[in-house]
This record gives sequence, C-alpha cells and structure tokens, in this order.
Amino acid sequence: MSRTIAFFPEAAYGPALNSVGIAQAVQALGHKAVFLSDPGFLDVYRGYGFEAHAVNLSEPMPPEQMAKFWTDFINGHIPNFNKSPYEQIDNYVRDCWEAIVETAKWAQKDLPGVLASVKPDLICVDNVILFPAIKQFGKPWVRIISCSENEIEDPDIPPHLSGCGETDKACHAAYRARFEEVIKPIHDDFNAFLAANNETPYPLGQFFETSPFMNLLLYPEAVKFHRRHPLPPARFQYLEGCVRTEVPYEVPAFAANADKPLLYVSFGSLGSGDTALLKRLIATIGKLPYRALVNVGEYKGQYEALPPNVIVESWFPQPSVIPLVDAVIHHGGNNSFTECLYFGKPAIIMPYVWDGHDNATRVDETGHGFKLHRQNWTEDELAAKLRSCVGDAAMKARLAAASAHMQAQNGPQKAARILDGLVKGVHADV
Repeated sequence: MSRTIAFFPEAAYGPALNSVGIAQAVQALGHKAVFLSDPGFLDVYRGYGFEAHAVNLSEPMPPEQMAKFWTDFINGHIPNFNKSPYEQIDNYVRDCWEAIVETAKWAQKDLPGVLASVKPDLICVDNVILFPAIKQFGKPWVRIISCSENEIEDPDIPPHLSGCGETDKACHAAYRARFEEVIKPIHDDFNAFLAANNETPYPLGQFFETSPFMNLLLYPEAVKFHRRHPLPPARFQYLEGCVRTEVPYEVPAFAANADKPLLYVSFGSLGSGDTALLKRLIATIGKLPYRALVNVGEYKGQYEALPPNVIVESWFPQPSVIPLVDAVIHHGGNNSFTECLYFGKPAIIMPYVWDGHDNATRVDETGHGFKLHRQNWTEDELAAKLRSCVGDAAMKARLAAASAHMQAQNGPQKAARILDGLVKGVHADV
C-alpha cells in the first residue's frame, strides 16, 4: 500500500539534495514523496518531479529577494571565513543561530496547516532545530543528520562546528565553553518559544533532539568518530552518504593539458561569492600540470582571460562530475565531503564555516585528503598536496576501500527500506 512520506529539509542545497536522493528511492518502492519547503526552494524539488508545499521560514518575500538575502548574508561574512572556528563563534555562528531560531518561529505559523493538508504518514526532517508542529503531529518522524555526525554529541568527540581534532580535548573544552557563553541569550529565547508551544526546554547549547523513531546519519563509516557511547542501531543508522541521481556529464575538450589529471573545484552555491579565492586558485592551477572544472556560481561574468587548462561554469551536476576527476578542491560541505568518499576521490578541503571545519579536520586526520586554510597557503603547498592526491598509493587504497563500502551500502536505498518499514509499522531489514 502506498503511503505519503514528507521531507522537510533545511533551506540549503546540501540537505535539500540529500533528501532528493532518499525521496527518489522512496518513490521507487511505490510510496509518494512530497516536500515541505521554504518558498525559495520549491522549484528545486519540483525540478526533480516532486510535489512541494511552501512553509515560510521567514517573513514572506519574493523568492529572488530571499535568495539575495542569504547571498548577502554569506558574502557579508567573507572577512570571517579566514578566522578559526573558535573565532567565528562571536560572528558567523552567533548570527546563524539567531536566524535559525527565527526559522523555527516562522515555521510554526504554517506547518500545522500544511501538515493537515498533506496528511503525511511519516515526516523526515533534516535540520538542526526542533519544529514543534512536526513532533506534535501524531505520526512517526525521522531526523536526518546531513551534517557531520558530531551533531549528535558525545563526550569523547569534538563539538559540532569546532573543527577540533578527535583527541584534542583542550580544543573541545574551550570551544564548548565559548559556544555556550555566546549562545545563551539566543538559547534562552528559543526555550521560551518551546515553552509557549508546550515543549520541554532544552539544556544550554541544545536546539534539537533525536527522534524516538529513527535517526539517519549520512556520515561515512571510514571517518566515523570513536564514541564513548555508541549509537544504538535500533534508533540510529548510518547511510554512508545519499548520492542522488543526476544528469550525465561529458568532460569538455581543454585547450591545454589534454592528457593531464582532471580537478574539480567547488565551494558550493553560497561559497562561490568568495571570488578572490577562486580567482587565486584558477591562477595557480593555470601554472600546474592539470585540467580543472571550476564551479563559480552566479559570478561567471567576473571571470575573464582564463588559463587554457581551466573551464568555469555556473553549475555542474556534481555527482556525475566527481567520478570523472582525479581530485577535488572544495569547502567541506557534507555533500561534497561524502560524494568524494563515495566515489573514492581525494579532496583538499578549504573550509570557511559550519561543519566544513569538522569535515576538513576529519578527512585530514583519517588520511582521505587534506585540510588547507583558505588564505594561508602558497602555490608550492597547493602543488605538493595535489601531487599527493593523484600519486599517494596508500591514500588511494584507503579511498578505494571507503568507496567500495559506501557503494555497497547504497545510502538512499538503505534509507528507503528503513522508511518503508517505519511507515508500515514493521522492522526494516537494514
């Protein structure tokens, strides 16, 4: 019997496209997948053929105005991108949590009515904050964790967003203390909102809870943290990424270095606003024995007189491109992070915010790539890391093992089996 499964991802391409991958697999099992969405993302889901319903996460405004708001928000923080995760607590992290709390308040206005209209049998939410209406709807709900697995805390692993090494306990303690100090007024405000909506306030620093039904983590086995308290499989399952199906991609002809290794460079839809960094990378790659595809987002008009071994575009079907390249330079977003591991490709991660810091540290300390500061690098340093990416046999072996394991798991299909079992009220064989 077909059931309706609703997906409510954060209004960002990473969570959105992860949910698309799961929704594609859910529909293949005969269920109806629908999306609850910030108005600015409705066309993303409809473009993949899904029904989508608007839920305002801020004061209503035209989609193009909303897109400009977030672009301006990110671009306004570019000076903070070069700061350490600890130094970002007082600016980017604080501002983000203020905005995120406001999304929960706004969603509570629309969600009850939208849920009553859609009548889902199961709700999947991929966000970092609780929406009371979902918890109170009376149907099972699943939490999807697209970000680093340390979003689910443990005393032995680094705090979420900290970029700390796994064993650097002093870093853990310092980050937690400063985060809680800065976040307290915002957290107090959120707890007041929870109380007003008949929910129990959270401990300081916590904005969401795990689902009593199921929690799906996209984090790959090869880079998992060593927890003091392992997550029980009955309520927590690792999906090993959720790589969606995209249109095929054919590598274009380059005017130079036609027989050289191919790179892919992308800092995501919002990170492309750091045109100074991308131009510096392009100029450096222009001097090296590689070819490069570079995602420059909506700023393509700002790139002129490109080196003959570089091609730029406003968008690439990333899951179709990464299998074709030899190495990737990216910002540490969870899609890029998991897709590189899924396809066994080494990465140089230049993080700027959020869990990019955690992913950069983790790929480096587990030997699946390198972490590199966005500003404090030299051309020789980048060249050396690229040589290791394409020539380090031990790294290639680790990546090949990670890729084989992840592809055997098939995250979207695994998630679909779990959701199918939940919606039918039976235990899914995962």
